[in-house]
Amino acid sequence: MKYNFDCEIIRRGTDCVKWDEAAEGEIPMWVADMDFETAPCIKEAIIQRARHGVYGYNFIPESFYEAIIWWNSHRHGWTPRREWILYTSGVVPAFSAIIQGLVRADERVLFFTPAYNCFFSSVRNNGSQAIEFPLTWQPENETYVIDFEALEEVMRSQRPRLFLFCNPHNPTGRVWTLDELRHVAELCHRYDIILLSDEIHCEFVDPLLGRRYLPFAPIAEECGCKWVIANAPNKAFNIAGLMTAYIVTPDDDLRQRIDRAININEICDINCFSFVALQAAYTPEGEAWLDQLVDYIYENYRLFRSTMKEAFPHLPIAHLEGTYLAWMDVTAFPLTSDEISARLRQTHKVWINGGEMYGQQGFMRVNLATQRSRVIEGTHRIINGLLPLLR
Repeated sequence: MKYNFDCEIIRRGTDCVKWDEAAEGEIPMWVADMDFETAPCIKEAIIQRARHGVYGYNFIPESFYEAIIWWNSHRHGWTPRREWILYTSGVVPAFSAIIQGLVRADERVLFFTPAYNCFFSSVRNNGSQAIEFPLTWQPENETYVIDFEALEEVMRSQRPRLFLFCNPHNPTGRVWTLDELRHVAELCHRYDIILLSDEIHCEFVDPLLGRRYLPFAPIAEECGCKWVIANAPNKAFNIAGLMTAYIVTPDDDLRQRIDRAININEICDINCFSFVALQAAYTPEGEAWLDQLVDYIYENYRLFRSTMKEAFPHLPIAHLEGTYLAWMDVTAFPLTSDEISARLRQTHKVWINGGEMYGQQGFMRVNLATQRSRVIEGTHRIINGLLPLLR
């Protein structure tokens, strides 16, 4: 079946964070929320459940776990065991509970910067100490790399309890290689650091990259490091509002401590539509829809990149290996990235995020998971807003 992702969905008036917080006429390309209707198999499953008319307390059926196991095994070549899996209401609540369960207030949490903004708040809210390790930006290659020698020195000297990792990485768009993942796992094993991998963007990898996302779990197992995975279908299938996620770890002690934190924070229940949606998503029908969606999004990226490069040939734009979030270097412009964001909203009615919130001033994040007509119009607005700054 051929799916039409060009059809514009009107989201204003639905209490939508992305659209109803934007001004009239503004194109929002900021928060990581897609503008596509979810897969038909998910929509139909939710409608069928809604027709029942009773939405009381529910338990989570074995079919929920079976869907997670099948999907990861079939699509990603990794088979988690049923007893390793916990569920909760979202990936952010997941890694917040994991930090609370595994890290004391006087212990440290390491993560790469730039970083997803909730990494900062999740560590801060637990009272733990953040170690912000900057990835190395190579503007000439338009990519980020890890300085492993410096990373090992930080691990050795500061002894973090947990490494909050992002695979693929938001906001830089890196899809880590096998060698990079193995090196991280070996260092975590050497310095007895628990690796928490946020893998919610794992389904978005450029089809032309020539390699796939690699789940961290089997690599960590091979290297002997302690690991926890947090994942969900929310990003891939645009169902974040249904509030579901899953946590996987083979370590009984870690899992029991995480489970206790989940229950202490009362994020131990998910609603009756969320697990129905996950089960419908993690199917061959869901996969067929997702594959076409990924192709469409990366065509959006190529269009965005080529159009921006025509206007600004020397503007570094990170190669978008994974996620649907373009990351561009605006340090050549005479304003901060937050000032540029405010200017674009005010004068050209396009909303993109400045890099300050991700811990790296001078960069902008652009959400490309929308209809192509909006990508075209939004890109032209960005260009028209940036051009006067260079004159």
